[in-house]
Amino acid sequence: MGTHGMIRIIDKVFGRKINGVRVVPLLLKIVVLFTVFLLLSNFSSNYINLMLNRGMLVKLMNQLLVKDLKESYVFAMNQHDIYFYNQDLPGAVEAVEKNAAKELKGEMSMLLGIKPGGDILFMSSKTPREGRFDDRGALEFLQAAKDGGQPEGSVDFRFRGENYFGVYKYNPKWDVFLVRAEEVKEFFAESRNIFRNIASLIIVITVFCVLVGVFLLRYILRFVGLFTGDIMRMQEGQRIDLLDMDKAPNDDITFLGVAFNSLSSTIDNLLTIFKKFVARDTAQKAYREKEIRLEGTKRDLAILFTDIKSFTFMTETLGTDIIKLLNLHYNQAIRSIHQQNGDVGSIIGDALLAVFGVIEGETENKSLQALRAAYKIQEVASSLRQEMHKRKEEIIRVRGALTDAEERVYRAVLLEVGVGIDGGEVFYGTIGSYERMVNTVIGDNVNSASRLEGLTRIYKVPVIVSDYVRAEIGNGSREYHFLEIDQVQVKGKTRGKKIFWPVRGSLMDEAMEKDMAEFSKGLSFYYDGDWKSAYKRFSACTLPLAEEFRERTGKNKCPKEWDGIWTMTTK
Repeated sequence: MGTHGMIRIIDKVFGRKINGVRVVPLLLKIVVLFTVFLLLSNFSSNYINLMLNRGMLVKLMNQLLVKDLKESYVFAMNQHDIYFYNQDLPGAVEAVEKNAAKELKGEMSMLLGIKPGGDILFMSSKTPREGRFDDRGALEFLQAAKDGGQPEGSVDFRFRGENYFGVYKYNPKWDVFLVRAEEVKEFFAESRNIFRNIASLIIVITVFCVLVGVFLLRYILRFVGLFTGDIMRMQEGQRIDLLDMDKAPNDDITFLGVAFNSLSSTIDNLLTIFKKFVARDTAQKAYREKEIRLEGTKRDLAILFTDIKSFTFMTETLGTDIIKLLNLHYNQAIRSIHQQNGDVGSIIGDALLAVFGVIEGETENKSLQALRAAYKIQEVASSLRQEMHKRKEEIIRVRGALTDAEERVYRAVLLEVGVGIDGGEVFYGTIGSYERMVNTVIGDNVNSASRLEGLTRIYKVPVIVSDYVRAEIGNGSREYHFLEIDQVQVKGKTRGKKIFWPVRGSLMDEAMEKDMAEFSKGLSFYYDGDWKSAYKRFSACTLPLAEEFRERTGKNKCPKEWDGIWTMTTK
């Protein structure tokens, strides 16, 4: 190929020179930018995905490590009791290490039992045993955390020249920090290999896309080249001619007309979406005042908090299908709340917060509305469980039985919820900034509603309310009968408060009234410290919540300084 042939190729690819300046084709610029951005976006998204997956892997691994650590912790406590009687320290240490070894998958996975001074009491690993833990910084961190009232948590450390991450829990009987850890490089080795393989694949795909893109762009931009060529010829000939517009696409002008119509439709859609993402009273106010201000007021509201039980098991079993199940439940649950003139404050995964008493012009008892909504939510969950049971029975009728995987999915979709309701004066308004704001409710009663929901798991009742709710509805209500459950001081509070189970009037019959009477008598003895008499009454009661009190009064003696208030140590 001669010099002139090479120049023609260069001019075709990189553009001709006009007055000493090369006019680079638009196609080349687009292809170069397309290639660069495609590579950057793919590598960046792949790297971000890797980092996010790593974070998720670490989170999941931490959950597994916590599980392993809890099991090892309990086993170590048991072995200490055995050691206390037989004084066989090597045997106890060996038993703890063998038990932990069953859960160690990696070559450098380990369980350590570290004395505060650094001596290693337990070491379960596929690597050789060490006598001391030499990361002084990590030791100081563990000791400081324990002294600061945090005997368990996460810890990073170096051991035998390698970086580890893990979880720890202080074992007071052995006086050791039990540490379940994984080596960082070993844990992330597979993700690095995946990143390299995907990077190679990205390059191959990018090259293919560039080739296809060049072909498509040459066709799409063919008139740009024709127009440029005409203009160059005009410049060379020092003349002005008409551009050949034959068969040129009329896309821009047409698009402007379509864009205007699209804009009108988009605004209407945005308004509809806006109403779905904000509280109804906020939408009303925005429509009336044409703006939303960062402000709030103290208001007397009823707060409903509902949470889905066994949510971790559900998410582990259903994966992304958990979203479909949640939407199926929330679609009816939120409708039930709105039917009672409640407003959804927030939805965080398996938890939902609703407020009652915020709709302007509403005069009905807000606590009664909240309680009705609570039982409607229970009915929604119950109907879903019944539907799942029917489907199970149909499968059994056709096939004879469910597979193990189907049985696990069936148990996962048997959705159960707990509901807690409290009320009182709270801050209700809009917080954030003028760039991003949310409607919120803040107050001690909001936290209390969440704590009451948590107590439904302990007392085995579907709904628990505070004395505020009972008093506002009134004991004389035929729709609900309030059974006092306990006086509880929940975690984070300094005072106890009475809690109640609102029993629906439709459930009241002779047997229910008898059970409620027996429970109330037992509760009276329980408050007075006569746990022996209380146990007899609770034993005569068939209500599920009596089981908790039989456990308290049957095996334990009444504390010396008993004031009738049960202190919860967990949320």
